[in-house]
Amino acid sequence: MRSFLCVLLCALGLHIASTLALQSFPSKPRVFILSDISNEPDDAESLVRYLLYSNQFQTEGIVAVTSTWLKDEVHPEDMRTVIEAYGKVVDNLNQHAPEDSPYPTAEHLLSILKTGPTTYGMSAVNKATPLSTGAQLLLSRLETPSPDPLWVLAWGGTNVLAQALFHIHSNNPPSKAAELRARLRVYTISDQDDSGAWIRHTYPDISYIASVHGWNLYGLSAWAGISGEAYYGFDHGGPDSSLVSHGWIRENIQRGPLGAVYPDYKFIVEGDTPSFLYLVQNGLGVPENPEYGSWGGRYTLVNPGGEGYNHYADAADTVESRNRSYVSNQATIWRWRDAFQNDFAARIQWTLDGEGGNHHPEIEVNGTRGLEPLAVDVVAGRTVVFDAARTTDPDGHALRFRWFQYREPSATEWNTDRDVPRLTVVPVGAAGETVRVRVPAAAEACDLEGGECRVLHLVLEVTDDGSPSLTTYRRVLIQVVKS
Repeated sequence: MRSFLCVLLCALGLHIASTLALQSFPSKPRVFILSDISNEPDDAESLVRYLLYSNQFQTEGIVAVTSTWLKDEVHPEDMRTVIEAYGKVVDNLNQHAPEDSPYPTAEHLLSILKTGPTTYGMSAVNKATPLSTGAQLLLSRLETPSPDPLWVLAWGGTNVLAQALFHIHSNNPPSKAAELRARLRVYTISDQDDSGAWIRHTYPDISYIASVHGWNLYGLSAWAGISGEAYYGFDHGGPDSSLVSHGWIRENIQRGPLGAVYPDYKFIVEGDTPSFLYLVQNGLGVPENPEYGSWGGRYTLVNPGGEGYNHYADAADTVESRNRSYVSNQATIWRWRDAFQNDFAARIQWTLDGEGGNHHPEIEVNGTRGLEPLAVDVVAGRTVVFDAARTTDPDGHALRFRWFQYREPSATEWNTDRDVPRLTVVPVGAAGETVRVRVPAAAEACDLEGGECRVLHLVLEVTDDGSPSLTTYRRVLIQVVKS
């Protein structure tokens, strides 16, 4: 059927790349979503986008919860509306999915749609209050042995997670409770009720990404970089605001059955989306290393000297844009906006009947193909060549190569210019596909405590000339050694 469809579409001047040629994913992160959907439109917007990436994830729960903005009600019916719209286009999406990573059925997603308690925050966390269906499902997911962590993505309040943790603590010996907590990874869109602070204080060993700032001062958060520069008033002139405008959304996103349930924004667009962009497998992010940076932002430990204290909060990047330099936590997200908005538009195109669609380049560097980082040891002061000439595009599009040092992940302080030595990157290929990289001398690169040498980050960004253009990355981790 797939071959017949490709022949038919090609006869019509359209094209769907063979799924055998599409990029496979190294893993499928386990994901559990908590959303205060319908407190404003952005949760529904984020759910639409999430479903377009759902073949990259193992979705284990979608739970409607409360928050400070929706204190005594939940709206799973609005999640159902989005998922049912997704069900109308999932067959089209699967025409663009690798054979080993099909999109989940709408029926499966509806089967894991649950609710949290219809009360605010910590008022639901006590022995007298029964576990909500959402907390029951979360507890069962945590209790099921798996080699992979469970990512809880909180788009609203976190009392479902707090309920599950309270139950675990109350019904297990300390060693077992600690074992279950170790299976958790949490990314919250700031604190939206009083349970988040309780979780971090009570269980500081949980790996927990959260912007921390004054209550309701969301413009100070990293995740606001998804679209919030006009509303919150930061980094004027840096990000391309046209890519999150009503006009761009109407033209590129509100198309077809799934796009039709993508609502107009009220405050900012998709404030919750960075939580799963962080996990998108495109060769840039490494989820177990929040300090590396990804489409979902960059984060560092709040207290790196505190043993067992695993709260990660906002870091900052320096980004050159439109002949100006910007330094902010929001820049860790908006610096990638061109790529992630084009990616979104391309996936909406995949949902439409009678259209082809663009697909992502597949990068090969020094004979290794895939999305995972390439780690190399290089002697200080030496030069190494990185060759991506065998990178391909499944649609046969021309490719543009950009290599750059991502300096901030190597930093130990705020002033990256002062702190991180520079790689010298010289293109030698006709299209920039090959570079010669000189590593700094030991006096610069081996200046850490005890003479330890740096890990320097080189990123290859490959963008095709399709419509919309799509980008894949490959991160090279250069461990400098003295000899």
